Amino acid sequence: MAAAAAGSGSASTELVIGWWIFGMLLLAILAFCWVYVRKYQSQRESEVVSTITAIFSLAIALITSALLPVDIFLVSYMKNQNGTFKDWANSNVSKQIEDTVLYGYYTLYSVILFCVFLWIPFVYFYYEEKEEDDSSRCTQIKTAFKYTLGFAVICSLLLLVGAFVPLNVPNKNSTEWEKVKFLFEELGSSHGLAALSFSISSLTVIGMLAAITYTAYGMSALPLNLIKGTRSAAYERLENTEDIEEVEQHIQRIKSKSKDGRPLPAKDRRALKHFEERLRTLKRRERHLEFIEKSCWTKFCGALRPLKIIWGIFFILVALLFTVSLFLSNLDKALHSAGIDSGFIIFGTNLTNPLNMLLPILQTVFPLDYLLITTIIMYFIFTSMAGIRNIGIWFFWIRLYKIRRGRTRPQALLFLCMILLLIVLHTSYMIYSLAPQYVMYGSQKYLIESNATYVDHKGNHTLSVPKKCDADAPEDQCIVTRTYLFLHKFWFFSAVYYFGNWAFIIVFLIGLIVSCCKGKKSVIEGEVDEDDSDFSDDEPSMYSS
Repeated sequence: MAAAAAGSGSASTELVIGWWIFGMLLLAILAFCWVYVRKYQSQRESEVVSTITAIFSLAIALITSALLPVDIFLVSYMKNQNGTFKDWANSNVSKQIEDTVLYGYYTLYSVILFCVFLWIPFVYFYYEEKEEDDSSRCTQIKTAFKYTLGFAVICSLLLLVGAFVPLNVPNKNSTEWEKVKFLFEELGSSHGLAALSFSISSLTVIGMLAAITYTAYGMSALPLNLIKGTRSAAYERLENTEDIEEVEQHIQRIKSKSKDGRPLPAKDRRALKHFEERLRTLKRRERHLEFIEKSCWTKFCGALRPLKIIWGIFFILVALLFTVSLFLSNLDKALHSAGIDSGFIIFGTNLTNPLNMLLPILQTVFPLDYLLITTIIMYFIFTSMAGIRNIGIWFFWIRLYKIRRGRTRPQALLFLCMILLLIVLHTSYMIYSLAPQYVMYGSQKYLIESNATYVDHKGNHTLSVPKKCDADAPEDQCIVTRTYLFLHKFWFFSAVYYFGNWAFIIVFLIGLIVSCCKGKKSVIEGEVDEDDSDFSDDEPSMYSS
């Protein structure tokens, strides 16, 4: 009894470490999301509900990703490095730990579905209706609820499809009733895991498309912009002054045609309107450039120029490391997997990539792998943000919103956090693509009998040696992470992710070429656009904070 109590106490002490660090990271995530959203939201059009929604939805996605290393840590910590289970890790304790992580995923993924299909759409459409001056609050709520109902129907369909698509095929000779009974048995045996996995995997596919569009381009644009820097504010102001003089001359030339009272032709009226709009934009640029040229913040950024170059070189090296690792991982799947019918899944590694070697090594010294995964996710966030700021939010060929610091509308902020949420969801599979052994088993090992023998006073014995857990390991000797169960419940999603990884690599290379060919950015890039209103200068700019 004393030994059991001591073992239980040891287990509690060891396992609380992982959950304590997870709790600290949770607080850090909430603080980061608050600062991040407040940094980009419009101070003039800020709304409490949209701000809380954006912070909460982004935080939930990051917390879900933070659970990945905890999941891996817990399954790894149950075993010793010699391949044996620790004294406290009996079947009941290990089952309890697995269930705790599983229910954690159930809760977080359910909240994500609630945010994506109910909360965010409702808040978005509510503020879209709020812009109509003649609509009452009751009308706004009704209209928002009507549109949100469509998203709820889509969510229900995804859950139903995921729940009733069997992972095993029933016997062809079964009757119709037996087939229906088989479907319900499949649903009950998974406790809703398949339904939730299908829905989350569907969202992850959308996140993959967002990562291909924004993250892949941002991985090249962000570091190269840091390395190249921006144009001189004084030189830009001089150019802008020349442009103002030129436009004013065009306006005077057109107006001179109507001095005798004759109306201007339609062509000249259109040209005059164009030049007047251009003049307003140039004058707004003049005010911004004058402020920046005199700003102490500009001088401070100039002093940090060498540090920005170092960060840019570091980011481009990380991007190349990540791309090379992803290429080798996909090449390994192309050469050694069972093909598209299996979702290009491979167990083990034939072509080693840098991250696949590094993560399992760091995992043995917790929380080093935690720090690396956090770095990867934050790198994805910042590069995605760089891609979104450069490209904007588009619906096919129509630009919906611009993302600018301190000037982002509530609807655009919700779109931004929705995109980042989906991209963060996709990072879990990206990490699996780079280090499948790490995501499945962590640092677990199991004992296999070798050809060597040893002799003691009881006779000859076969020597057992530890081996890293893989697909050939007995089920009772290696515990699969709960993350893996969610990632690979359906083979066709894995096949989509495989082709998505190739698209990600291609878009990154195209973005790298484009970013290299582009010149330096304007010092007020994105701050002044022709479709801005005249009072947009009242908004706080990125340089005034």
